[in-house]
Amino acid sequence: MARPLSEEKRDAILVAATDAVAALGTGAPTAKIARAAGVAEGTLFTYFPTKDDLLNALYLELKSDLHGAMMTTYPASGALRERGRHVWDRFIDWGVDHAAKSKAMRQLSVSDRICAASRQSGNAAFGDAEALLRDAMAMGALKDQSIAFVGAIMQALAETTVQFIEQDPKARSRYKQAGFDAFWSALTKP
Repeated sequence: MARPLSEEKRDAILVAATDAVAALGTGAPTAKIARAAGVAEGTLFTYFPTKDDLLNALYLELKSDLHGAMMTTYPASGALRERGRHVWDRFIDWGVDHAAKSKAMRQLSVSDRICAASRQSGNAAFGDAEALLRDAMAMGALKDQSIAFVGAIMQALAETTVQFIEQDPKARSRYKQAGFDAFWSALTKP
């Protein structure tokens, strides 16, 4: 009879995979991930039958973590700008406070190893954020663009903001404000 899988081992594998993907990209060796997690490589494959299964599970785990950070205490009935600022600030804070997760998410987001079903599932929870973007887009020059394009602009501005905060942590508030102002203007100005 097979032993039940341990949540602790699964979590350790995902933490190790986060660090490895952040440092080495999706080509990070499973042997290195297993070693960092304190398990045998065969054990890794007991939890995740293929490397793609591991990467897709990691993608979904990071998306869930980001969603929790961005949407907890989301002011759903607040003014559009207030909701936009909430999402922006939480996105930036998550990126700065969880650098390895943020770097791993960037790697996974552009990887062809993440399947369409994982992408759809990972994005499904962000309905409120997508509605916010659509409402803001309707007011500005980006109104005829796809949500994917606007999301990519947000991602690029957020990554730039996070990088500058990492270089100068004392200017965190200033960079968060400047990044938000640039993003909000791009969304809402005709």
